[in-house]
Amino acid sequence: MRYRKSRDILGEASNVTVSESGGKWYASVQTEREVETPQHPSMSVVGLDWGIVKLATLSNGKDVDPCQPLKSFLPKLAKLQRRLAKRKKFSKNWRKAKAGITKLHAKVANIRKDFVHKASNDISKNHVVVVIEDLQVKNMSKSATKKVAQKSRLNRSILDASPFELRRQLEYKTQWQGGLLVAVAPQNTSRKCPDCGHVSAENRKSQAKFVCVECGFSAPADLGGAINIREAGLALLACSSSSGAVSPSCQEPTEGIPRLAGVPVGIPSL
Repeated sequence: MRYRKSRDILGEASNVTVSESGGKWYASVQTEREVETPQHPSMSVVGLDWGIVKLATLSNGKDVDPCQPLKSFLPKLAKLQRRLAKRKKFSKNWRKAKAGITKLHAKVANIRKDFVHKASNDISKNHVVVVIEDLQVKNMSKSATKKVAQKSRLNRSILDASPFELRRQLEYKTQWQGGLLVAVAPQNTSRKCPDCGHVSAENRKSQAKFVCVECGFSAPADLGGAINIREAGLALLACSSSSGAVSPSCQEPTEGIPRLAGVPVGIPSL
């Protein structure tokens, strides 16, 4: 059987999983091998604030625009779904229409996955420590009893941005590079002033702008949140350094990926 070999198989193969998605078949080979503990080339620590308008805003001022492939293909998806509704269930034409919808969903998923892989690669390769908020995406995308249409559009945008997948990829890619992913509590990260530390709901009167009512500091709201997230991560690492082990993330690393023990030296100041 002909197949396309997307990458070399390194190490000793332990098992092979064959799966089907969108009418295409895939073979995933799990291998086992010994690797040396990597040394990350960067000494940069960055905070990451996830959002809807921007997929990610970094504390160094850079940001990542969202991809949102589902939003781009919604008109075509609606057209295919109307065509499916007119077909007799389980007929030949119904199966063809359903296969078209499945193929479109697979295309959307592949575009999203490719985009998130590129974004997570760039972040993990350029920063030894990445600090994120410990957000519960499941709670963020719950259905609402009021303003159902607005909440439905918001939930679609949240899931289309795929914040959980971004976190999952950063989790193992930072460790592959010899870095660390730190998850901090999200409380008050958007209300705290990065300059004076004053916490107030009045600091963020709009979604896009942050203006401290105490000292007058102003900045884009996502940038201020990213700086606060970075500082919270540095504080967590400082508290953990006395025990000699840092395990701030709730997810265990993939087998064969070494843990990063202790606090990295040379952390630059803000």
